[in-house]
Amino acid sequence: MVEKFTPEINKVYFINQYTLIQVIAGSGGIQVDFKNYFDWQDKAIYLEKGQYIKFLSDNFEVRKIEFPNETVFHNKDVRVLFKHLISLGYINFNDCEDCKKYLTNTVFSNKISEIIDVSSKQWYWQNPFQANKDEYQIIFDIKDVVDEQYQNTLTSQELTALITNNDYNAQALVKDKVGITVKALFNQKKLIESKKKVAFTDQSIQEIAFDLGYKDPAYFNRVFKDSVGQSPLQFRKEFDFSGRDIFSQNIIELLKKYHTQERSLEFYADKMNLSVKTLSKKVKDKMQTSLGLLIRYELINTSKSMLLEGTGIHEVAFRLGFEEPNHFSSFFKHYTGESPSDFKNKKYNL
Repeated sequence: MVEKFTPEINKVYFINQYTLIQVIAGSGGIQVDFKNYFDWQDKAIYLEKGQYIKFLSDNFEVRKIEFPNETVFHNKDVRVLFKHLISLGYINFNDCEDCKKYLTNTVFSNKISEIIDVSSKQWYWQNPFQANKDEYQIIFDIKDVVDEQYQNTLTSQELTALITNNDYNAQALVKDKVGITVKALFNQKKLIESKKKVAFTDQSIQEIAFDLGYKDPAYFNRVFKDSVGQSPLQFRKEFDFSGRDIFSQNIIELLKKYHTQERSLEFYADKMNLSVKTLSKKVKDKMQTSLGLLIRYELINTSKSMLLEGTGIHEVAFRLGFEEPNHFSSFFKHYTGESPSDFKNKKYNL
């Protein structure tokens, strides 16, 4: 199913089928499984059943493509799009001519498996973990085990037995390519599912603890607070699933309006009638990032738009308040990985 829609701010959209999300227009951040992202531009985002997405501003326009199960898992290569290891699963569709042609069509082909095929090829071409295909299959076999077994308390020996591969040291492979241990993948999966139960159900904390394999609810509380910085009940209240607190929208609107002139935390704290300390904590709790980083994201997004409109680099630097063009160029390259000139050239040559 293909659908184009304008999402509601801070509404949680649960993913019930394997889904591709393309943000066509909008500003601000998106949240997937309690993690916020502000660099979603030019990406096709793939979400697995059981995940959720919400939009932190009210001006997004989104295209959603849902895939039937048999379309998605017709071969194991497709897992790389949906089974996220440490972050958001995506492909850069502007680097993939076939993906871009498909996603810019107003009338889609009935063979929606085509976008899956070209996207998985693009993902392997991007090669985010610098591994070969055999290594990727081992890594995603392990992710399958994690997804199936996270509710169980496994000993090191039991874990090793589940992921043993005669050709590879599986645990060393994950640590080398993904950057975290298999045990950390288990803990990460268990924490995300813990948060979902706390935020989206009315189960008691004791019931949640037992469902997740904890024999002692007090121990579950300690583990949760050590990982999240809040108790489960505090987290449930702060997430505010039913109330849809518009704090995120308010701060993003301020950033949109003032980011080219004002970069001090004191300015935004004053506008929100909060102390700097309180504002910083609320941004961290609500948006899982810092206010300073939000300001820098806004500067980057504005500079990209200006560059694509043909504005010269000197003019962009001046209008965004940088003292020297080279300061702006260094700033841009630090946060995007490429110089302003390379960004412009790449876009114009697509």
